[in-house]
Amino acid sequence: MDEIKIGVIGGSGLYGMNDLEVIEERVIDTPFGAPSDAIIIGRLAGRKIAFLPRHGRGHRYNPTEIPVRANIWALKSLGVFWTIAVTAVGSLREEIVPRDFVIPDQIIDRTRSRVNTFFDEIAVHAGFSFPYHPDMRKLLLEAAAGLDVKTHDGGTYVCMEGPLFSTRAESNLHRSWGASLIGMTAVPEAKLCREAEMCYGGVCLATDYDVWRDDDHVDVHDVMANVGANTANVQELLRRVIPMIPVGQEEECEASRALEHAIMTRPDVIPDSEWERTGLLLNRYIKRV
Repeated sequence: MDEIKIGVIGGSGLYGMNDLEVIEERVIDTPFGAPSDAIIIGRLAGRKIAFLPRHGRGHRYNPTEIPVRANIWALKSLGVFWTIAVTAVGSLREEIVPRDFVIPDQIIDRTRSRVNTFFDEIAVHAGFSFPYHPDMRKLLLEAAAGLDVKTHDGGTYVCMEGPLFSTRAESNLHRSWGASLIGMTAVPEAKLCREAEMCYGGVCLATDYDVWRDDDHVDVHDVMANVGANTANVQELLRRVIPMIPVGQEEECEASRALEHAIMTRPDVIPDSEWERTGLLLNRYIKRV
C-alpha cells in the first residue's frame, strides 16, 4: 500500500469539494480504540490526502471525548507526515475579526481531563517549543496570501477544556496573557502529532469575539454560520497548499526526528503492553528486547 503523506483534520465540510476524487473510506483499528470516524482517502491536485473528521460525521464527540490518540495513530499508520488542522476559534483580539483566518504559532494548554501522550508506561520527553511547526506555518501562510480573506501571521491559541464556553473573567484573563485565540481542540492533538513525528500546522477560523467585549456573547448559531461562510475559503486554501507541500522531503524536516533523543526508558524494562501500543513510534529508535 502506498503511503499517504498528507493529512487534514477538521470538519466534514472540508472534503466536499467538486475536484476532490474520493478513492475510499478506510476504517482503521488502533491500539487506542476507534478513531472519530472512517478516514476519507482522496486525491486533490494530483496528490493523495487523508481526511479525518475530528468530531465524527454528525459532530458526535465533544472536545474532551474526541479519541485523539486513535486519530493520530491512524493517520501515522497510513504514513501521514504533513498534517493540517482546521479549527473554529474565538477571537481574543479586536483586530482578529470573525471570518478572518489565523495561522497560529503557540499554544497555552488549559485542559485538565485529557490524555496528553501516547506513552503510558515509559518516560518520553519530546521538545514542544513550537507546537505549530514553522515549516507547515510557512506553507500555509504562502498559500493564504492569495485568498480573499484576511489572514493573521501568528497568535497564541488557548486550549480550554470545554464543552462550555468561557466565563467573562476567563476571557479577560486569557487576553491579559497576550493570547489571540480561544478553542477546545488543539490539545492534545498538537502534542500527539509531535510525539508521532508529524509536521503539524493549523488554520484557525475566527467565528466570534468570545465574551470579553461588553456587547458580545458566544452564539452557536452565529459560530456555525461563520464556519459555513468560510468553508469555500478553507477549501481553496487546501487546493493551494497541497501542491506546495514538499512530499518526499520529510527527513529534511526537524519534526521527523522529534523522538530521536526523547525516549528515556531502557528497552529491556519496557513492558510488552507498551510495545504493542506504541511500537509504531518506538521501533525507529529502539528495538524490543
